[in-house]
Parts: sequence; C-alpha cells; structure tokens
Amino acid sequence: MTHASTVLAPSVTAPEPSPGAHARASLLRASGVAVGLFLGARLAGAAVLTLLADAAGRPVMALLGRSWDSVWYLGIASHGYGHALGRHGYSDMAFFPLYPALVRAVTEVSPLGGGAAGLLVSWTAALVAAAGLYAVGTAVYGRAVGTALVLLWGLLPHSVVLSMAYTEPVLTAFAAWSLYAVLTGRWVWAGALAALAGLARPNGFAVAAAVLAAAGWELWRRRGRVVHRLWTGVALAPLGWAGYLLWVGHRRGDLLHGYFDVQADWGSRFDLGHRSLQFVRVLLLHGGRVVFPVALLLVGVGVVLFALLLLERPPLPLLVYSAVLLLVVLAGSGTFESKPRFLLPAFPLLLPPARALVRTAKARPWHAAVVVAALAGLSYLYGAYLLVLGHAPL
Repeated sequence: MTHASTVLAPSVTAPEPSPGAHARASLLRASGVAVGLFLGARLAGAAVLTLLADAAGRPVMALLGRSWDSVWYLGIASHGYGHALGRHGYSDMAFFPLYPALVRAVTEVSPLGGGAAGLLVSWTAALVAAAGLYAVGTAVYGRAVGTALVLLWGLLPHSVVLSMAYTEPVLTAFAAWSLYAVLTGRWVWAGALAALAGLARPNGFAVAAAVLAAAGWELWRRRGRVVHRLWTGVALAPLGWAGYLLWVGHRRGDLLHGYFDVQADWGSRFDLGHRSLQFVRVLLLHGGRVVFPVALLLVGVGVVLFALLLLERPPLPLLVYSAVLLLVVLAGSGTFESKPRFLLPAFPLLLPPARALVRTAKARPWHAAVVVAALAGLSYLYGAYLLVLGHAPL
C-alpha cells in the first residue's frame, strides 16, 4: 500500500512481492463486495428510473440504449464511419471507434440487436471499472477507502450514464486498470490499456498523459536507468488516441488538424474556457433550466475536489490523470450541460470524500449511512429526471 504523502507510489518503481493464495482470495472477496455494492446502487437507480419512465409513458430500455450520443455510436457500429445521421450534417468521425467496435463484435456473435448490445458492453465495462476503482483505492489507501470510492462513484448525480449505452464506463474501465498497472510497476500493461483508453473517448489521452508522467518521473529519479518494459509502455500509451486522430486527419485531407476541424463543426474547441465563461455569465444573469445550474455546481465541486486531492498528495499518475480530465472540462467549449458527464471517469477526485466517508463510518456509522442515503436519493432522482424529463443532451 502506498502512503498519501508520496508523490509517486513506491510500487511504481518496484512491485511488491506477489501475495499468497490466501491473500489473493481475500482481496478477490473484498473486491466482490465493492463491486456488489456498486451493482446494487445502480440497480436501485434503474428501478427508480423505470418507475418514472413508466409514469411518463416512455420505454426505459430505449432511454438507456438509444439516447443522444448512443444513436451515433450504434449507427457507427451498424454501418461504419461516413454515415451522418438525420439532417445535422455533422461528421460521425467525432466519435471514437472502440465502443462501436465492441458493440459490433457483440452483435456478430450473439442474437442481440444494437441497443441491447450497447447496454451489455456498457454494463460489463461499468463492473470492470468498479473493480478497477477498488484496486486503485486499495493500493493507495486501503480496502475500506477502495470500497467507499466504488460506492461514491456509483452514486454520483450523473451516474445514470454508467447504466446507459455510453462510452464513459469503457474509458473508466481501461483508465482504472491502466493506472493500477502503473502503481504496481506493470509498464507494458499500463501502456497497452492506456492505448485502448485512447480509442474510447477524445479525453482518453488523459490516461496516456498519466503513464508518460509517471515514466518521466521514474526516468528522472533513476537517471535513465530503467527496465525496457518502461520504454515499451511509454511507446504504447499514446498509440490509440494519436492513431485515431491521424486516421481522421488522413480521411479529411489534413493529417494534423482534420480531427479538430470535425470537433469544431460540433462546436467543441479548446478555447481556454472562453465560451463556457460566456455561458455562465448568461446563466447567472438570466437563469436557465435546472440542468444548467446543476452542471455549473458540479463542475465547481470538481474543482474543489481537485484542490483537496492536491492536499492529499496522491501518487503522480492519479493527479495527472485527474488534472487533464478537469482541464478538458474547464478549457473546452463543448455542450455545457454535458461537462459533469465528462468528469465521470475522473474517479481519483473522489478519493478525499471516500477517505472522509470511511473516517465518519468508523466514528459515527449512522452519520455515514445518512450521507450515503442522501447521495443515493439525489443520484436516483436526478438521473431519472435527466433521462425522462430533462430534454437536454447528456
């Protein structure tokens, strides 16, 4: 286990000896408990969503499997790239290929249709991600914090997205296990998983950035005398993200800028937050639908949590990964109401509240239970509102 005051986990430089069979079995059981809590939290949220959807006369499976970006991903899975939907005229190359490829693979080997296959991929990825969060939290602060981290992630206000045919669960799964591989000195695994994360979403390069930062620290600390596996991991980490950007650039006839032109057509640019600040100003002066002030509040909470994470002095790769994801949210001009969703993969931000929840549970168990119940109520009701009544892009 690493200490909170370390800049980079000691196990990054030298993995601890493999535990015995009994220790591995104990760890596996504990991981199962954490994943079970996550599954229970999401099933309860799905039950609330189903009740509200039925009352509104809307089919819940369609809401989960074919809402907003899901339609684009399913179109790519069915027809490949180059088939813009409806009258928008936007390019579907804005959407990264790993998720639609997984959906296509499921439809090829099973009788499931696109929507059901998309949900199967997302739900499976969410469970894999929960296990990865537990592994990371346990490696840094112990099993209790690892369990609390998983539970808090499943109870975020936008955690309904983890039950949808969306890409956040896939990115988080690869990110969590890549970061765990870094923390335990498995450089090749870290690089390979970072490459896959880079194929999942545009902000997936945050995983490669974390791997490269950890490797750079290791090179500096050891004055360049590192194992060849580190160099292999460094070479692999950016391949997914960079490879897709170059492929889109080649298709668009502008190798380096083609993908960014596609994103600009969607209104998404890296403008250092200029457009977002304009939006916030209008929101504060004139108000707006509930999703907008809630999005602003949640982004603000993300900034506060990052400051608290800095004070915790976590391992460097967790800090870099969270910083890059938060920077994309703050400095990008994408749809403002979607910004909290973009922070869902930034699970290290939840380490400070996870530690606080564990301390509270030890000192005042009922207080911790009330906190968890309140978070659950907020998550379930707001998630159901977003899908059934919100009518705003997720």
